[in-house]
Amino acid sequence: MVLSRLAVCLAGLAIVSAWVPQAGADIYRYQDEDGVWHFTNIKTDTRYKLYIRTSKRKSAAYIKKYDGIIRQASRRFGVDPHLIKAVIKAESDFDHRAVSHKGARGLMQLMPTTARKMEVENPFDPEENIFGGTRYLSQLLERFKPSLASAIAAYNVGPEKVEQFGGVPPIPETRAFVEKVLGYYRQYQPPTR
Repeated sequence: MVLSRLAVCLAGLAIVSAWVPQAGADIYRYQDEDGVWHFTNIKTDTRYKLYIRTSKRKSAAYIKKYDGIIRQASRRFGVDPHLIKAVIKAESDFDHRAVSHKGARGLMQLMPTTARKMEVENPFDPEENIFGGTRYLSQLLERFKPSLASAIAAYNVGPEKVEQFGGVPPIPETRAFVEKVLGYYRQYQPPTR
């Protein structure tokens, strides 16, 4: 009888845990006066600073919450919504608070100078960021027409580099970015009949 109750409890726990979304467990650290590093996943002291941010697994519902803004930006700037979504996925994995090591911010990872040129005041505001990023992407698509790959490369490395090389530059990070965006773009396309 006790064993069957335990089995029922374990089965119930397994079912509940399957419904709970994957959570991230950020890691914090600080170095004390003796040079010893202390690590924790719960920031209990102001000396702890973020060391590793673990990404949370994004649900379909989480990703879809930006669809309305993406459609609006798509209509306004004439950019395929699936391409906008692919750039967001590649750039920030739909994290509106993302900041790159180079200083790019928000969903579409706008550099501060690009954000200013695109009239984005708050790059962490999803609507401003998507509209600014889509506006910039539309300019690049027009500039590098008909080469989608060149426009995507320019989004990553800047238009001057793409013009310098006459297409996608031989920079591993940029080539990987182009492939990633194109892969997501294909993935987000509706199936053909």
